[in-house]
Amino acid sequence: MTATVTPAPPGPTAARDAGSGALRALARHRGRLIGAGVAVALVLGAVLLGGGSWPASLAVDLSGPLERTSDWIIDNRDGHPLFLYFLGHVSNVVVVSVRAVYLVLLALGWAGVTAAAGLVAWRVAGVRLALTSVAAFAACGLLGMWVPTMQTLALMVVAVAASVLLGGLLGLAAGLSDRMHRILRPVLDTMQVLPAFAYLLPVVLVFIGVPAAVLATVVYAAPPMARLTALGLRGADAGVMEAAASLGATGRQRLLTARLPLARKELLLGVNQSIMMALGMAVIASVIGAGGLGDRVYQALASVDVGAALAAGVPIVLLAIVLDRVTAAAGERIGAAPVRRAGLGWAVALAVTAVVAVAGRLADRLSWPDAWTVDIAEPVNGAVDWMTAHLYSGVPLVGGTADWAGRFTTWVLNPLRDGLQWLPWWAVLLAVGALALLIGTLRTAATAVLAMAAIGVLGVWDPALDTLSQVLAAVAVTLVLGVALGVAAARSTRLGRALRPVLDVFQTMPQFVYLIPVVALFGVGRAPAVAAAVVYALPAVVRITAQGVRGVDPAAMESSRSLGATGRQQLFQVQLPLARPALLLAVNQGVVLVLAVVVIGGLVGGGALGYDAVFGLAQGDLATGLVAGAAIVCLGLMLDRVTQPTERRELAGKGA
Repeated sequence: MTATVTPAPPGPTAARDAGSGALRALARHRGRLIGAGVAVALVLGAVLLGGGSWPASLAVDLSGPLERTSDWIIDNRDGHPLFLYFLGHVSNVVVVSVRAVYLVLLALGWAGVTAAAGLVAWRVAGVRLALTSVAAFAACGLLGMWVPTMQTLALMVVAVAASVLLGGLLGLAAGLSDRMHRILRPVLDTMQVLPAFAYLLPVVLVFIGVPAAVLATVVYAAPPMARLTALGLRGADAGVMEAAASLGATGRQRLLTARLPLARKELLLGVNQSIMMALGMAVIASVIGAGGLGDRVYQALASVDVGAALAAGVPIVLLAIVLDRVTAAAGERIGAAPVRRAGLGWAVALAVTAVVAVAGRLADRLSWPDAWTVDIAEPVNGAVDWMTAHLYSGVPLVGGTADWAGRFTTWVLNPLRDGLQWLPWWAVLLAVGALALLIGTLRTAATAVLAMAAIGVLGVWDPALDTLSQVLAAVAVTLVLGVALGVAAARSTRLGRALRPVLDVFQTMPQFVYLIPVVALFGVGRAPAVAAAVVYALPAVVRITAQGVRGVDPAAMESSRSLGATGRQQLFQVQLPLARPALLLAVNQGVVLVLAVVVIGGLVGGGALGYDAVFGLAQGDLATGLVAGAAIVCLGLMLDRVTQPTERRELAGKGA
């Protein structure tokens, strides 16, 4: 009789291995499964939902409630307790602070302000940057923009001080508390992907003019300070913190004597980033009456006066370069050997500034002399007229800039916009969800789909798709140029050195400034808005790509060379695949930066959501402006989620 052997039931280890194998197989076929699901959903959607734009029955008309809210605010601004005892005081504090700083700058006079800028730069970064700072402020006066420059500088001083204080406090909370870090992180992530224009719309409901501009700038510039402060505090050396605790230091003592000193570089970088973002926002805030240099650019662009726009745009660029270089140099000096008699040097700088300011007052030379100004508007406009006559069209063989813009609009922008608007609304939502799911998680896909659906509910589906078409076209051009330049810069040390100062300058320029040259070259329309977006986003894409390709493991490169791989094979089979995380980050940053300028392109004929937002802000039509602004926020959130890869847990080996 033969005995029957019954196999033992699988143990826990075998079961976990089987589960891990199933998860690995699912991960390998993730793309195919999503593709099959999309195909099935397309068929079912065509049968059950049909085609067409977003159904009117699913849209909500918010114009009535928003207009009633606006009317209530206007009617109660002078009598309601909320305004009398809180918002009114906030507005007054902002106005008084900005005016106080402005009066101090005027009291110093042009000579005192210029001397102070040069001496601060000298103490922080040396003689070369000091001369650059003096030349930059002198150029502001020569261009006849001294008073607008002081207005912008006064607004920035108040806004930066408030944003650094607010961001520092939020960063302190996030750096010391895991719970606050988990709460603030998604909020700060979302705030940093929203276009600058989106921050103007809520504040104009309550505030007008300078207070609205300052508060919008504070909210816009605080997140980088908060994030970098939290990063510095959470990254403090564990050994130093343990040593401080072993010596009996209290939590407050550890914070003041260990954590904050160790995070000085991150804190200075946060100040630098807040200053640069505040300058960009202060310029854009001219749309809501902030005044200063941004207002000069805005008024000039509205009348297509390129010369006047350039006269105001050059000081903005110079101010951005000086502020960026000085704060960056201060950050680089952190941790260096202390300079002997540093206090004496600052005392000398203060004394020299005071002497120069008093001398200017005694000589009655507080204002920049009119005789020392140079009018560049007329020759620039003459050059633009010549370009219009000779380069806009009719150039043999290559056509002209207007021809290029027209062809790009006809062959790229129009078909892309018409194609997106032709797609059924549910197909757009399905495509958004599938793309987000391919590189993210179910949560990011759901967020992207809900953000896109919210645009339809707001009733601006077609304008949003028009804006999306401009973003997609600009991103495609940006990625082609940016990845090519980034790869070339990574593989050529000489090209990398040549591109570095150019990229530095381009990355410090506020968004508003990019509209000036494109209007001069291409006129107004959607193509110039796309061109400005490409130029604005290109430096970030080039730098991230170059860094990713340059950071490929040398061992992998050496191994491929030993196997006889050519330079082309190394690039496409080793460097680019290994640099995939950096390339995905470049795509994400390119999309976010492009959207920011495409929206501002509404000022130069970009149309769509950007035009609605600008029109609403400029004309006081808050219903149009706020709906467009909310749609821009949703579009930015969707694009960020679709292009931002989410770190997933490794499926292999997690069952053990």
